[in-house]
Amino acid sequence: DPDAADLTAATAEEIAAVLSYALRYDERGKPRRSGWDFAAGMAAERLTEHLRRSGYIVMRARPGRPHSAG
Repeated sequence: DPDAADLTAATAEEIAAVLSYALRYDERGKPRRSGWDFAAGMAAERLTEHLRRSGYIVMRARPGRPHSAG
């Protein structure tokens, strides 16, 4: 779990992309059989806008430094 210093606010585009992915794929990364990929993108954008209007700020962990082998 990251601590507060490792968090940054996610952009609306990042939030919509994550929501769209969650609606299109299951927990193993396999496509859902619903066949509504187009609607998933629209639903993700709608949810993102609703979160913004409701005053929510979604935080995400900053990318970590790449580790070096050795």
